[in-house]
Parts: sequence; C-alpha cells; structure tokens
Amino acid sequence: MGEFLFDEFDQVTARQWKQKIQFDLKGADYNETLLWESNEGIKVKPFYHLDDFEMLEIPKFEGQASICQSIFISDEHTANFLAKDALKRGATTIQFEANEPFEIALVLQDIKPGDVGRSVYFKLNFLSENFHLDVIQRTKAYATFLNVDPIGNLVKDGNWFRNKEADFELLNTLLSKASERTHIMTVDAGHYQNAGANSVQQIAYALSHANEYLHAFMSNEIQSIGTLRFDFAVGSNYFFEIAKLRAFRYLWSLLCEEYKLSIEPHIFASPSLRNKTLYDYNTNMLRTTTECMSALLGGANVISNVAYDAVYHKKNEFGERIARNQLLILQEESYFKEASNFPDGAYYIESLTKQLAEKALELFKDIENSGGFLKQVFEGTIQRKIAQNAVREQEHFDSGHEVLLGTNKHPNQNDRMKNELELYPFIKTKPRKTLVQPIIAKRLAEPLEQERLKKEN
Repeated sequence: MGEFLFDEFDQVTARQWKQKIQFDLKGADYNETLLWESNEGIKVKPFYHLDDFEMLEIPKFEGQASICQSIFISDEHTANFLAKDALKRGATTIQFEANEPFEIALVLQDIKPGDVGRSVYFKLNFLSENFHLDVIQRTKAYATFLNVDPIGNLVKDGNWFRNKEADFELLNTLLSKASERTHIMTVDAGHYQNAGANSVQQIAYALSHANEYLHAFMSNEIQSIGTLRFDFAVGSNYFFEIAKLRAFRYLWSLLCEEYKLSIEPHIFASPSLRNKTLYDYNTNMLRTTTECMSALLGGANVISNVAYDAVYHKKNEFGERIARNQLLILQEESYFKEASNFPDGAYYIESLTKQLAEKALELFKDIENSGGFLKQVFEGTIQRKIAQNAVREQEHFDSGHEVLLGTNKHPNQNDRMKNELELYPFIKTKPRKTLVQPIIAKRLAEPLEQERLKKEN
C-alpha cells in the first residue's frame, strides 16, 4: 500500500504552488517578499519544482575524499614527525608547505606510499629547477602533486618567480621530466575567494587561469597531463559552495572537450579564511564544519581543514587535531564517506549549479575575447573586479547584512584577545615594486577587530 500512497494525491504544478503562495501573502508582493538576490546576481526562489528542473551532466569524482593534514616545513625532522603522527591519528594524506628548499628524504623518512593513500602534496612557495627535479626523482614511488603555479605567484605577489619566459620554460622542463604519477601544475583559485571574489568570478578565473597554461603548453607535454590540481577555498554560503564546485567540474569538462583533451580536475579544497574571526574564535569550528560539508558534497578530491585558532595561533597539536577530527566525524559518523553524488537531482542545488555555470561561462568568454587572463591581470581588470565585490561584501558586513556571529552580531564584549596573539592576524603591507597590482587576501572582520583590540585594557 505504501508505494501507491502518493497516487491518491493530484500532482501540483509550479504555477499552482506560486498561485497558492501569492494568495497566502494577502497582497504582499511575491518578488519583493520571498525572492532574494545573491552577490552573483542569482535570484533565489522560495521553492523549486520539477517543472523547472534541468540536470547538468557533471563528471564526478567517484570515491572518498582524502583527509589532508597540511604541515609547514621549518625543520625536516619535526615535519616528518608531525606527518607520521597525523597519519596515525586519521589523516589519509599530507601536504608539505615550504618557503625554501629542504631535504626531501628526511621529510618523507619512514612514510611509505601506502601511508598517504592516493597522493602526497607539496605547496612550494618558490621555484627552483634543481630542487623541483630532485623532488620528482625522489617521489617516483608516490602519486605526487608539486603545486607549480607561476601565474598564481604573479597574482598574489605581483611578480613572477623570475620572469614569464624563465618560469614557463622551467615549467615546461618539469612537465617533460615528470612521471605519469607526478602532477606538476596547480591553479590556485582559492586565493581569489579569500580576496573577495564571488562564486561566478572564482569559477571563471580558475578556468581562464588554467586556459593560459593550456595555451602555453599545447604540445606533447599537455597531452600527457592526466590530472591538473585546482585549489578552491570554500565559504559559508552552504548550497552555493556545493554548486560552485559542481559548476566548475562541468565547465572544465566543456573546456577540455574544446581542446580534445582528457585532463581530470583534482580539486583540493580548504575552508575560506575570509570569514574567520579573532574574537569568539570557537565559532570558526561551526564555519569550517559546514564548509567541509560543502566541499564533500561538491565533490572535492581532497580536503585540508583549517584550525579554529589559525588566525592568531601558531600551528599547535590541539587545533590541528580538532580540525582533522571534524573531517573524520563527517566521514565516519555522519555518512559523508562518498557524498559527491548526494546532491544529484536536488532541484535547488541543480538550479544553482546551472545558473553559476551559465554566468561563469559568460564571464570566461568575456575574458578570453578581451585577450585572456594574463592580459586582464596586467591591465588591472581582474584586480578591480575582485576589489569591487570585496567592497560590496565589506559593506554588507559593516551594515550587519552579512553576519559573523560573535563578531558583528551578539559579540561578547568581555572577550579579550590582545595577549593571545602569536601571529599577526591582519594584512601585512610591504611596499615594493611589482609588475602588477597583487591581489591581497583580507578577512571581513579585520577592521572591526583592530578597533576592538585598541580598546582592550
């Protein structure tokens, strides 16, 4: 009897639902009362219906997202100890970050390829031919991601590592020397989000950023690339963030079809830093939990969580353990193990995915028709567009329209943080000559927090 229960009810069309809602509003305007518009210009409706449903064919990452522990290398022995400890405590892969060359053998000592699951990651904030070639040789047993992104360095720092020709020549050398399991290039789209770009901009800039590499290396090297890493920062607009990653995968598949390439997008996701706060810092745990959920549902291959106290504390065992355990609880206790297919067929998420994809594709085409991503970076167009959206977000935060609980809504005025700061939590300015205006990441709460710190006793 149960399977025929709904046969007793007549189907209701989207038009009928809307008429009923308008009747219940008793004269209030439907559009003004129940619709709201996102920063991306997407109008969100109060209900979604099969009548309006269209599902995109999105290539999926099948399987379980890796839980990544990110470790900064200041000392090789310490980094090795922390990596082995994190793997024992539930991490399934490691990302090593460094600002200068290090002894790779010491860092990976006693860490077998099977210990790090599918891959080991490097976030190298420098470019050195000898060192990078050495890493390629010494990590042949691992599936390795090297994170070489000269364009990413240009937009963050304002300069190439050396110059465009030298950087691209070295990148070409590394591509030619890499084994099938060594992935050289990365596109850092997370920085755009942390600087204030909206979801449409992040998708379009990631595509256009990557397209510069496709143009530059349309040769045997690019043909042999099976996987390209994309870094994304995930914000707290829960459903939009799920749709963002899905829309990106869809558009990337279209771009690869145009080139007749088969390059898997390997999405490395981390929670956004833009909405993290110094005061009422425990609330950051709630933010990172929903952000990790969005990353899992959006189909990220690997997730590296951010500790709740990362804004003001140096790396510490407690904060890192909590961050890691958030992901373990989501995967092992909350049934998010293989969550990338969960949103399929959800009318709201499918609608957001389609709209974000359409708007991002339009922006991507505009960039390409205007000469490409690098041309717009050198003209300052990309920087200006991100800054405009960042200012709009800041105005929403300052007015209370954008809420960060415990900071601009229900703050604890007795909270004192001045003596807790181990790290400088605000933008660091270092005037210097640059080729282009760098794109600077900034947290929304910084101006308010600076004022509160001044008033502390």
